[in-house]
Amino acid sequence: MMSHIEYDDPYAQRPWLAAYPGAVPTDIGAEDYSTLVDMFEASVATYADRPAMESFGVRQSFREMGVAARQVAAWLQARGLVKGDRVAIMSPNVLAYPAILFGALLAGGVVVNINPLYTHSELEHQINDAGARFLFIFENFAHTVQAAWPNISVEQVVVVRPGDLMGLKGLLVNAVSRYIKRQVPAYAIPGAIDFVQLLRASAGLQFTRVDVGRDDIAFLQYTGGTTGVAKGAMLLHRNVAANIAQSWAWLRYHIEPKGPHTMVTALPLYHIFGLTACCLLLVKIGGCCLLIANPRDLGGLIGTMRKNRFTLFSGVNTLYAALVDHPDIGKVDFSALVHSVSGGMSTQQIVAHRWKTLTGQPIIEGYGLSETSPILTINRPDIAEFTGGIGYPLPSTQISLRMPDGGVAPPGERGELVAKGPQVMPGYWHRADETAKVMTSDGYFRTGDIAVMEPGGMFRIVDRLKDMILVSGFNVYPNEVEEALSQHPKVKEVAVIGVPFAHSGEAPVAFIVPRDATLTVQELRVFAHEQLTNYKTPRYYEFRDTLPKSNVGKILRRALKEEFLTRHPVLAPQEAHESEVQT
Repeated sequence: MMSHIEYDDPYAQRPWLAAYPGAVPTDIGAEDYSTLVDMFEASVATYADRPAMESFGVRQSFREMGVAARQVAAWLQARGLVKGDRVAIMSPNVLAYPAILFGALLAGGVVVNINPLYTHSELEHQINDAGARFLFIFENFAHTVQAAWPNISVEQVVVVRPGDLMGLKGLLVNAVSRYIKRQVPAYAIPGAIDFVQLLRASAGLQFTRVDVGRDDIAFLQYTGGTTGVAKGAMLLHRNVAANIAQSWAWLRYHIEPKGPHTMVTALPLYHIFGLTACCLLLVKIGGCCLLIANPRDLGGLIGTMRKNRFTLFSGVNTLYAALVDHPDIGKVDFSALVHSVSGGMSTQQIVAHRWKTLTGQPIIEGYGLSETSPILTINRPDIAEFTGGIGYPLPSTQISLRMPDGGVAPPGERGELVAKGPQVMPGYWHRADETAKVMTSDGYFRTGDIAVMEPGGMFRIVDRLKDMILVSGFNVYPNEVEEALSQHPKVKEVAVIGVPFAHSGEAPVAFIVPRDATLTVQELRVFAHEQLTNYKTPRYYEFRDTLPKSNVGKILRRALKEEFLTRHPVLAPQEAHESEVQT
């Protein structure tokens, strides 16, 4: 933890308030938000007949979503779940996801979101660290659970399919997925039941309302933090509910008159951005989420967009870039679009320009982290053009910029962005030591990002403090990749850096000192894909006789990066051939 030196803090006066849109309050109060359970139940009652979710052309009303969530909650209670127990969800965006999410919260559970593309070792760590009792797994990835099963202590697995909760059409969707497209690898999980079996078993069960409070944990949202060790950010009900209230206070007077709203929800709900900015915010305002199960299928995504009138769009730079490049994007009707938001990684100016030309709407960029529920800053919703900055702190959010000694960076100078606000987590799950590392002595959360405040109060990210690599909006930590590659018996030393990559913003590059001269790049690629999720695997490998080190033996990643970029300023989007990378 950085030491704190007392300086006058010019940011304490919140100079950015002068740039706020006129109708936006400077602060929100506790009366503006409660728990996510209260929010959900209020929306189900208020917007009962409105569409809440849509998947594969089937719409689910708020009333139907409420019924399904209560069925899940009643089943969990019947299986012995008590307040505070952890419920893991490992699934893409399908109709069952919100029902499971809200069902777990209604029952007093803590939701643990898991990337369905995780390897079995990644799954094992997260399940065991969270202590999850229940795991809802999308069938396409159930084989990963089978591989992890001997090393996890989950009591019950429930298998989810894409057509669940879709009625008769769901049977067809499941058949197409399983038998025609053959997308489901074989698996066998002891005691596992199907989600439809859960729904049948819940018939006649009585849901008992749980006294869920604002200070109860709603989510364990896992992040690599500053060390690369996966840690669960404890997001309380009041943290997430406050961020929804803050976001709505910022956006309300701009978009509410143009509603009711439908958002293209291509961002995965297991990611904090998609969870809050799409699912929870739309539930709060009575909107509908167009759930996209596989955003990598651009043709399918565009087909869904062509069939639906949508008013809101959320994405990361790589998704926007892929869409504007697609030959069929011109067939989409953007006439109802009123708001496009981006986050997770820096949005490129050229991509934002092309999106504005295509749709007539600028990209509104925001900034945040898993630990901040996530949104800290966002651009004004009424801008005419993309700004390239991360915008202004949300109501009730305090931002400061700090020097390495803990003092305050003068306005206009760079400093580490630190934050306070009702959306900031209280700490990491069972990681008091790691929590202490990310908090300043005066109670600010350290983001690890270097920023500058411009004269008008807008903030701009200028660098990252650590060596974290951003791949399509997901954090990749060199320590984790190095640890995985070092397990190969033919690897002596390894160092990993991030470099610009046209397809995903950045990509990992690995430098290897072989232990055995027979080691090949292809062999390493296969090994890496067995150990790591695809986006974490290096795109280039380079063999070396030695790696540059400091006088105490620390590998100098920065020296490797500077030298590599002189030869490869930007990687091509295709995988490199072995002959291109071995030296």
